[in-house]
Amino acid sequence: MIVWINGTFGAGKTSTARELIGLLPGSTLFDPERVGEGLLRLLPPERRAEVADYQDLPGWRRLVVETAAALLAEAGGVLVVPMTLLRQEYRDEIFGGLAARRITVRHVLLAPEETILRRRIATREEPGDTAAADLRVRQWAYDHIPAYQQALDWLKGDAHVVDNGALSVRETAEKIAEAVRTEAAGVCDIVQTPEPTRETVASGVLLFDDADRVLLVDPTYKAGWEFPGGVVEPGEAPACAGVREVAEELGVELAGMPGLLVVDWEPPAPPAYGGLRLLFDGGRLAAAEAARLRLPGPELRAWRFVTETEAARLLPPVRYERLRWALRARERGRPLYLEAGRPTP
Repeated sequence: MIVWINGTFGAGKTSTARELIGLLPGSTLFDPERVGEGLLRLLPPERRAEVADYQDLPGWRRLVVETAAALLAEAGGVLVVPMTLLRQEYRDEIFGGLAARRITVRHVLLAPEETILRRRIATREEPGDTAAADLRVRQWAYDHIPAYQQALDWLKGDAHVVDNGALSVRETAEKIAEAVRTEAAGVCDIVQTPEPTRETVASGVLLFDDADRVLLVDPTYKAGWEFPGGVVEPGEAPACAGVREVAEELGVELAGMPGLLVVDWEPPAPPAYGGLRLLFDGGRLAAAEAARLRLPGPELRAWRFVTETEAARLLPPVRYERLRWALRARERGRPLYLEAGRPTP
């Protein structure tokens, strides 16, 4: 099990985590910041110069999952992780990766009032650092307060909130330990999707509203929006897999087999294996049908109909290219074969 202590810079995560491992028997401290620092040191200087925040490195997010899994395999018990996560898509990617390894996460948010937070930042000193370095750290913390405020809506919905503004470090740790023991800090409700061990075949289904906008869904277990659909099971026809996934994910029973729009070969990009990705045309959903859409809590967070332009802002680039060509195929009335999101000559 992991107790993930979230909060903006200066909220008291690390000091609370150090205190907490003394209160939770068999617990170990894991600070992903060390992973980020090590990864930056290993990068070539020209690549390092391009990185403003190591959290933006996909390699860091993968290493956090792998390192946490390795530590739990070695030490067992509880892993206490003090780490700021303000971008929901990074939370999804990391927590989803942990869930795929059957590692449960209890997410705790330290949320002191802003005036108290700013007072703490103003007096914060880093051991061994110069006054100039302390100033840089404080400014970094101040600069991230707006991003933290913007993230509060989803953070408070996802995490057990502890207002530690009037609490000592010890009292904060005791409050978290009690929440873990009583399960007031519950296990994050996130679907377990086993990591692929080879190439996969996956089917997505495009559903349209009366304005010809396409339906996208927001998974809880990986970054970015997606099409309704999923991995084709052994012995299952791809179109049938699409129909099954739409019923499971949205509660929509398609009247017939959807028509093929694109077949896209996604090349391996280690550690991902790639495989075949198919998109089908599921037709139009009437307004009454769209109003009855339901989402499975652990798997999908939200849905929305979007234009092609809006989809470009929500989908990762390779998925957007797949959608773009699927829409062209729909207009032309014939399916397309793609490789890495591009039609072959």
